[in-house]
Amino acid sequence: MENQKEDIAAITDAVENYYFKGIYEGDEMLLGSIFHPGTLVFGDVKGQPYFKTVDLYLDGVKNRQSPKDSGKPFKGQILSIKVVNSIAVAEINVKMYDFNYRDFLSFHKIDGQWIIVNKMLTDLSE
Repeated sequence: MENQKEDIAAITDAVENYYFKGIYEGDEMLLGSIFHPGTLVFGDVKGQPYFKTVDLYLDGVKNRQSPKDSGKPFKGQILSIKVVNSIAVAEINVKMYDFNYRDFLSFHKIDGQWIIVNKMLTDLSE
């Protein structure tokens, strides 16, 4: 039980201080540091299928105006984290620009660090 609390705290830290901060600031290096190099991103945005490799996703983050620089509101919220041994899923909500994203981030604990190995997203704005 104690390990699970530590794991949830570590995943919370990764989401808040790397995922949310990286997206908000448009810092693809910070954001990329918590993704496994082979991560795939799947989902839908405004009803259209969405698929990217993590490299293409991070390139998009780098080449768009960041939410911080846009002056528009940004809010990241962790809805739940479920840990089973060395795997975990975090359900989060990200409001930015005109989008309200629901993300499911799959984590795997590799060499003692929780790393995102898959990202699924959908846009709840409609």
